[in-house]
Amino acid sequence: MKSDGNNGNGVPKGARFVFGVFMVLFYIAVGLFFILDPVDFFTPAISYVVGGILCAYGLFRGYRMYRGMN
Repeated sequence: MKSDGNNGNGVPKGARFVFGVFMVLFYIAVGLFFILDPVDFFTPAISYVVGGILCAYGLFRGYRMYRGMN
């Protein structure tokens, strides 16, 4: 059977990689937005916690993506 770069669900590997990188950068950017808080949406404590969680999740997604590349 010919391998065309799909991983069984019809999405090319390149598209999944680009989307994964975009999401990692998105989570980190939104997390930094909450931490730096240019507009006061919440109290500072909530902004720092939510921002930290988003940044940590972005780094975790990046780590999983890195580990998944074989």
